[in-house]
Amino acid sequence: HTRHKASFYVKQVSNAISPSNFILTNPELFRETVASNGENLVRGMKMLAEDIAAGKGDLKLRQADYSPFEIGKNLATTPGKVVGRSDVAEILQYDPATETVLKRPLLICPPWINKFYILDLNPQKSFIRWAVEQGHTVFVISWINPDERHGTKSWEAYIREGLQYGLDTIEKATGEKDVNAVGYCVGGTLLAAALALMAQEGDHRIKSATFFTTQVDFTYAGDLKVFVDEEQVAAVEKAMNEKGYLDGTKMATAFNMLRSGDLIWPYVVNNYMRGKDPLPFDLLYWNADSTRMGAANHSFYLRNCYLENRLSQGMMELAGRVVSLKDVTIPVYNLAAKEDHIAPALSVFLGSKYFGGEVDYVMAGSGHIAGVVNPPAAQKYHYWTGGKPGGDFDQWIAEATNHPGSWWPHWQRWVEAKDNTRVPARKPGKHMKTLGDAPGTYVKVRV
Repeated sequence: HTRHKASFYVKQVSNAISPSNFILTNPELFRETVASNGENLVRGMKMLAEDIAAGKGDLKLRQADYSPFEIGKNLATTPGKVVGRSDVAEILQYDPATETVLKRPLLICPPWINKFYILDLNPQKSFIRWAVEQGHTVFVISWINPDERHGTKSWEAYIREGLQYGLDTIEKATGEKDVNAVGYCVGGTLLAAALALMAQEGDHRIKSATFFTTQVDFTYAGDLKVFVDEEQVAAVEKAMNEKGYLDGTKMATAFNMLRSGDLIWPYVVNNYMRGKDPLPFDLLYWNADSTRMGAANHSFYLRNCYLENRLSQGMMELAGRVVSLKDVTIPVYNLAAKEDHIAPALSVFLGSKYFGGEVDYVMAGSGHIAGVVNPPAAQKYHYWTGGKPGGDFDQWIAEATNHPGSWWPHWQRWVEAKDNTRVPARKPGKHMKTLGDAPGTYVKVRV
């Protein structure tokens, strides 16, 4: 851990002292400063002051011009309804786009670190819209952006009032008990833990599980591990217990540090030295739309996953039970991304062996976001399929088949191979009162 931490911070320092970050060693910046009599620096300092004010004393780095974007207007626009609301989640059901749909509805459990609309940025990039077009009845959990009221909402509460509440809502809305589930990043880790608990409790509603860049074993958990040791976790817990949550700006800064050469320093130079407004960019709007972390939930995650690695070891305690992934015997589609720095492809691969059933491991090209959000029409990247994810990772890669383009159609074939029964399309609100239009209210709460 100490060596990992040291090399991470050496990388931070070398990114920081790159010649392009200083006026005297960046010729273009030097010329601009001379030509404008330093006006660029005056504008830059004004922007810096605004960004520190926006971060309430911490720097909230401006990575894009956020003004053109509005959730529900030009982000998260796939039509649907809010069909359920609990203390921790809204459940969204999307309007069908086909005459018949797969009998099994699809429940998506996204991360609560940032917001679900990474899967619905715009019509061209939207996994949600694409899944609807393939004939899925799509339900999505939209998590609360927690405040002091949610400080005691635990990991178990997120399972009961988020995931299982979503399954209850699906049954009310469609009459269906059998569901295909997708979990993304920490949403996938929650889904895996929930499946282990539900197996013990005799709740078998989820018939297949798909994990997007999800870790269940944290031995090789990537660069976020540098922020997790007993000392740092205790400090985070102390800060959280005072307010009931961890401030979203702190979480955003940690994620930006993972790729500071791309996500911090170019903006420092552009905004605060050049005094230029950044350009509008939907992905960076989403990246900056950070969420707070409820104290009990986040503490459980940091300790049980990153610090003590309890889930894969069969030592995680939930609802008075010790849960084991060996009890998860449903089919699993385990998607990793080749260049992922948050859930490394090796880490996801090694996690596959802990499930008790059949696991298909697929590796997408690119990273944690672009590897997942890769619509077929873009004709970008590759994905790899291969044998059972056991043994040596490098050997699996050497023997894997490389396919051009998006993994989405491959996943669709996998889901349909499990059950392709179709029924007439279901409109939200047919069997229950709706609570408003998608994307709902929870997603609009900003830090």
